[in-house]
Amino acid sequence: MFSFRRFLGDLRKYRKAMLLSVLIFAVGLVLGAVNADTLTRLVMPDIKRLGEVSRNLAQSDHPELNFFLFIFFNNAVKSIGAILLGAIFGILPAFFLLMNGLALGFVVTSASSGGANVADLIVRGLLPHGIVEIPAILIAAGFGMQFGYLILKSLGEAGSREASERTVDWKGFLVSVGRGAIWVVGMLLLAAVIESTLTFYLVGGA
Repeated sequence: MFSFRRFLGDLRKYRKAMLLSVLIFAVGLVLGAVNADTLTRLVMPDIKRLGEVSRNLAQSDHPELNFFLFIFFNNAVKSIGAILLGAIFGILPAFFLLMNGLALGFVVTSASSGGANVADLIVRGLLPHGIVEIPAILIAAGFGMQFGYLILKSLGEAGSREASERTVDWKGFLVSVGRGAIWVVGMLLLAAVIESTLTFYLVGGA
């Protein structure tokens, strides 16, 4: 049921949704990079809020554990939410991807404008955990958008086909999405461990 081989098979089966997920995220990255000045007022309140949370966690008695719990539950809740809320015609996971891309593009471009070493930021601050976290987010949103597509397809078939002629395999999809959710949470767990330990020390030692 939860084998990695079957999980990879699910990704191939729903590859169009997964590729769309990558495309939307990439568009967000580009928009965030080229419109950093425009986006400053939009995203700066969230950046400041996260900065305040980060400072509070860093000053706690067990910063690594607290960072881990915050990062993992924040990402896990949002990713599972992106899957489930994809039922609303796939709109919310697409928005979730776009905003994540915008935020990442904005942060990197703003750091560069401020004189920071972008290569160092990427290698030490983003790559160690991002190589696991970003694919997990893309996969979650991909399943969410596939969910929305199947909802729309089911609605269309309900009005034009007999029940025996409908093509949406809900049982198969729900098995796949359940398996996908387990693997996404596992990937985010690993990413949170890396970010709260390796990334924490790499950035802290900068």
